[in-house]
Formats: sequence, C-alpha cells, structure tokens
Amino acid sequence: MNPKDAAGLTLLRRLVTGLLGVMIVGFLVLIGFLVTRFPDFEDTAPALSWPETLDLPEGVTPEAVTRGSDWVAVVAGDEILIFDAATGALRQRIAVETPSN
Repeated sequence: MNPKDAAGLTLLRRLVTGLLGVMIVGFLVLIGFLVTRFPDFEDTAPALSWPETLDLPEGVTPEAVTRGSDWVAVVAGDEILIFDAATGALRQRIAVETPSN
C-alpha cells in the first residue's frame, strides 16, 4: 500500500470517528431536551372523580363505561344511560336503534 492511500484511510477513519462523536453528542442533547422540556403530565391532568355508586335499573347489564366532565355514560345493550358524575343519579336514557337488514 502506498503512503498516499494510507494517509487517505487515516483521514477517512478520523472523519468517521468525529462524525460518530458528533452524533452521540447530538443524541444526548436531544434526549436532554425531551426530558427537560416536556411537562409532568400528572400535575397538569385534571382529576376526574367517579361516583361512589351508580344505581343501574333492574335487568341492565353494563357493557362499557365512559367518563365526561360532569357525566358518566354506561352502554347497556340497546341503550345508553347517562349518570351525573357527582351524585351518580340517572340523568337520561338514550335508545340506540339497531339497523335491520
């Protein structure tokens, strides 16, 4: 191998090593920004309280439950029951129509 090629390989090796160092530092800076700039979501999320009990009508079997700002919805078969989130009292019953084929 001639000295000119060896000098070129040495330069290339130094450039690759320098690029590796720059990439590692950039990655660490990026991780640092992500850690320090994102807020703590536990402190900013609103605390939603659930009622102690929900008095479901006789024969109703809940299939799904969801929470709104001041209401709780229970899906039960072909109807949706809306309850007050503070008291757990039934506010509204919504019938869901099933399409017939």
